[in-house]
Parts: sequence; C-alpha cells; structure tokens
Amino acid sequence: MDNFDAMARRAEELFLAGVAAADPGQAVARAMEAVRADPPAKGGRWVVIALGKAARAMAEAAIKALPGASVLVVTNYENAVALAGAEVMAAGHPVPDDAGLAAGRAITARLRSVQPEDRVLALISGGGSALCPAPVPGISLSDKAEVSRLLLGSGADIGQMNLVRQTLSQLKGGGWLRLSAAPVVALILSDVPGDDLRVIASGPTVAPIGTRADAAALCRQLGIWARLPDAVRAHLDAAAPAVADLPMARNILVGSNALSLAAMAAKGATLAPEPLDGDVAAQAARIVALMGQLLPGQPLAFGGETTVRLTGTGLGGRNQELALRVAVLAEAEGWRDPWVFLAAGTDGRDGPTKAAGAIVGPHTVTRMRAAGFDPMDVLARNDSNPALAAAGALLIIGATGTNVADLAVALRGPV
Repeated sequence: MDNFDAMARRAEELFLAGVAAADPGQAVARAMEAVRADPPAKGGRWVVIALGKAARAMAEAAIKALPGASVLVVTNYENAVALAGAEVMAAGHPVPDDAGLAAGRAITARLRSVQPEDRVLALISGGGSALCPAPVPGISLSDKAEVSRLLLGSGADIGQMNLVRQTLSQLKGGGWLRLSAAPVVALILSDVPGDDLRVIASGPTVAPIGTRADAAALCRQLGIWARLPDAVRAHLDAAAPAVADLPMARNILVGSNALSLAAMAAKGATLAPEPLDGDVAAQAARIVALMGQLLPGQPLAFGGETTVRLTGTGLGGRNQELALRVAVLAEAEGWRDPWVFLAAGTDGRDGPTKAAGAIVGPHTVTRMRAAGFDPMDVLARNDSNPALAAAGALLIIGATGTNVADLAVALRGPV
C-alpha cells in the first residue's frame, strides 16, 4: 500500500468519526430528560412528528423513551425504512415532489388534531425544507419545485434559500406552532453553519428569517427574479397580512457540525480556522493555501457548506466540485509529494448522486484526462461526478441516517 492509500484511509477514518458523532438516536436519547420535564396533562398524550434526513433514527429513540406516543416520520427516500410504532412517509429531496405534498398535509393534520392537554415533540433535522412542502394559497407544488431548482443553481447559501422557502410555506417559519393547540418542544439536529435555528429545515418551530419583501429583494439580488413563476412573484410583492404573535416553544439543539468536528479533533485532526462557507471556487483556493502549510501527516479538518453557481447542466454536487477544484489547483501548484483531500456530505449523499463526495490526490487529474475528461470543461459544465468516477475518486458510503452539513479532510506527506 503506497502513501496515498494510507492517507486516504486516514482521511476517511476521520470523516466517519465525524459522522458517528452526529448519531441522531444518541442525540435524542441524551435530551429526553429535558423533554419529559413537561409531560402531558391528565388525559393527554405525546404526539411526535419527526422531519428530515435523520427523522427515522430520531423517532426510534423517542419511541423508546415515550412508549405509546403517536409518531409520524417524514424523511427522504433513502432513509425511509419501516419503524414499529410509527407511520413513516418518504418524500423527494432536494426538489419537493407529490409525496412531500402528501407528507405536508399529514403533518398539518397531526398538528390540528392535538388538544391543549397533549404535548408535541418535534424532531427536526436537515432536509426538512424540501420534504414537506405546504404551499401558501395561490402557489402550486410545481411553482415551489421551480423555485427550489432556481435557488439551488443561484449560488445562494442555505440561509438565503430557506428565507425564500419560508415565505412560500404554511409550515415553515413557525408554522407548526400556529397549528398546534398544545405546547411544543423541539429537538433539532443542525445542518447549517452557525446553527441558526430559523434556518434548519426552514424553522418549523421558530420565528421566520425575514419577510416577503426580504425574500423578493434577495431573489432580485441573486438574478432569478424574472425566472420565478408569476404566482411566486405576485405573492412576494404582495403586502403580508397581520398575524398574531408566534406561540412560544422550547427549541433544543442536540447535534451540529461543530460536535462532529470536535470528534475529528479527538481523533487527531487539526481544525481549520474558518468553516467551509461561500463560493466553492474561493473555498478551494483557501484549502490549497492551507494545505501548503501542513506538516507531513498532519490532518486538517473542515466543516460547513459551500455554494455552487450553476453554469452547466452536468451531474455533480458541491463536495465533488470542491474536491475536483482542489485537485486542479494542486496540480497547478506542481505538488509532487503524496496528498489527499476528502470532501463529503454527512448524510451520505452529495447533490443528486449516489456519492457522498470524493477523495482526490496526485493522480486524480491525470486519470481523469486519460479517461477523456478535460477538468476545466468538466467544471464549466458542473459535471464532476462522471469525471471523478472515471478517476476512481468517488466516495460512496450510502445513506447515513444523519445530516450535519459537510465535512472535509486534507493531508500532505506520509502518515
């Protein structure tokens, strides 16, 4: 085994340690004492609604702690496995679909059914924004799907995307609280940099990020306003009606990207001074600059989420594009010593592909060219997946059942 293979194994080991630290079942189990501190009143019951990519694992832990609870799980297709004691619904991600529309209706019905003596336990994780579309009147599912596609290709970060999503939804931005006659406690697994609870799954149990006017101004800034469906532009331009103050809820953060990075540090990684945040090309340049300062065998760990502005119609994801950009820049630097860079999503899926991300090194670009791919053309078309597959650089681990954004590991020199 050469140095690259050993380094790649080390990088993957650190990444998987970060994923393990985001185990959603353990996160919920640790928080149950706080949940049980406010039990249902006499004659009441627990109503558990779990939403997001980690919903099933979170719900499984809640069922063990709250036997007899009414439980609804809404998650993505990859994680939708039957669970005793719960109704499990699967839906599309990242673009909402008809199954998600049905899931949104089911969540609405559950919330409307609760009584003041009941207690609602909301289990929230990343991916929830797309999984339960509940369009405001006048907006169709196809309108929402088109908005999602435009935002995904605009270079918007997750906070900006969810600002727009909230203004078009009856369930996001505190919508669960308005529907429930019972008190709500939420356990939240964060997939966003900075752990802003308003952004995670578009904040079903917290106040909105902003207003319709804020969302309209953002869409103009992103250059997508003219391409939005007519009904969406009309809604965002209309004055919002007055609404009552949002009911209170207890929102408890139980897992995050920062906790995963701490686990990687405990395994010997040095943590990068700044998170992965913003344009993928700029982040790749920053990573290569930091890699140039590493000691031989010193692993450097990153966490966060980059953004990609689509200029083509290829197949890929932000982590695959980040890894390829790092490989191209490293070649331009003329690096000859062994080096490795891994970038992947903690949910096991990067964009609309089966890969979690990629592991690249000194041979990646050479192998890519030998297979007939021009790296710069690939990047211009946002078509990193087939090129990385040809180079043997994809990281495929399957759905993990959790989601705390992305993790990356860089190494130079022998381990």
